[in-house]
Amino acid sequence: MTSIISKKSSALSGEIKVPGDKSISHRSLIFGALGVGTSRITGLLEGEDVLNTKKALQQLGVKIEKVSDEYLVEGLGVGGLQKSEKTLDMGNSGTGIRLMMGLVASHSFETTFTGDDSLRKRPMNRIIVPLSQMGVEITASEGGRAPLTVHGESDPMPITYESPVASAQIKSAVLLAGLNTPGVTSVVEPRPSRDHSENMLRSMGAEIKTTSLEKGAQKISLKGFPDLKAAHFNVPGDPSSAAFITAAALLVPGSDVVIKNVCMNPLRSGFFECVQDMGGDISYANEATQNGELIVDVHVKHSQLKGITVPTNRVPNMIDEFPILSVLASFADGATEMHDIGELRVKESDRIGVMAKGLKSFGVNVEEGKDFLIVKGFDKKSVSDVTINSSHDHRIAMSFLVMGGMLDHSVKVTGAETIMTSFPNFVELMNGLGANLEITT
Repeated sequence: MTSIISKKSSALSGEIKVPGDKSISHRSLIFGALGVGTSRITGLLEGEDVLNTKKALQQLGVKIEKVSDEYLVEGLGVGGLQKSEKTLDMGNSGTGIRLMMGLVASHSFETTFTGDDSLRKRPMNRIIVPLSQMGVEITASEGGRAPLTVHGESDPMPITYESPVASAQIKSAVLLAGLNTPGVTSVVEPRPSRDHSENMLRSMGAEIKTTSLEKGAQKISLKGFPDLKAAHFNVPGDPSSAAFITAAALLVPGSDVVIKNVCMNPLRSGFFECVQDMGGDISYANEATQNGELIVDVHVKHSQLKGITVPTNRVPNMIDEFPILSVLASFADGATEMHDIGELRVKESDRIGVMAKGLKSFGVNVEEGKDFLIVKGFDKKSVSDVTINSSHDHRIAMSFLVMGGMLDHSVKVTGAETIMTSFPNFVELMNGLGANLEITT
């Protein structure tokens, strides 16, 4: 098990790039596998989660190779996957297993999925329910968890699925199953969730339509059996990874950092909007559009922050950034309230519970509930050395390492190898900017 020790940071300065967006990387490989021809992917995140998706696709008959700085995916077309004789091990990736379940659901063979200890504890019923409505049989472990087997349906039924939550994973899984299903498959979600799947499908020639409904809901409809064309996916920097660099620069006095080529999809920008509301000095430059995604350079300077109440309509747009927002809130003036965030309890860890426990160990005033977290600023001078168990959660690990850069005493994070799932060069990049992180065993 790897541990990382974080000590007080010098002012952060420099111009850097963060790894490719994880959500877009997963989808580039998956949709590339369904295109006709060879899709090219540049900027792919080479973290463990994405590489497990690549390996799973290869086990399903997809040829994927890296040539220079590009990944080449030879698409098999919609419905062209082959049965894997081996169990697909998705490691720690909730996105990977849920999207892959949707992908194989409308193929007439069985596929067994598993993952690491953390993934096997995560509920999969949110994917099992809609796929079952399409006629797909899924045999799961107790509580709808992995290991599980998807018994693919050769004649699936198109459905209109009303999702109880705004979730890009649910939506994408149903749409992936709908690609190899006759008729029109639709998903209704109570609020818009990240739309990378829709953007990619449109760029590849799918007939997909998004309709706004009452009270902020929306309906996404996809016509089955499209001839998807191979594409060039240029994966931009991950805003969820950029959030850690942004937070560190905001907190450490004298910091001035530029993060290049960051995805700023409006359905992913909630964290940056909240930070600006808190008084953070953030500006954007060099805006461009690639594969339907807005790309910007993010310029961040040290700022004195104030507490806010996070608008609940932003929650789906920043669901992965609440751990690091909680760290920012610890150093802000006043209270920061985060409501309607119950989804955090079923991520890589129970992020509400783990963050609350960890922050309290520093003396931060924290109140938690089933679906809320309230954090008040604290006197950092009162802190002694602290050890944090990452709970196999990469975002928990990085959040507390950022926190350590603000303190006079060290912070040790155990189980930090999990950072490799999304941000393999996190320590190197942070130290290059001026942070003080040390890897131990």
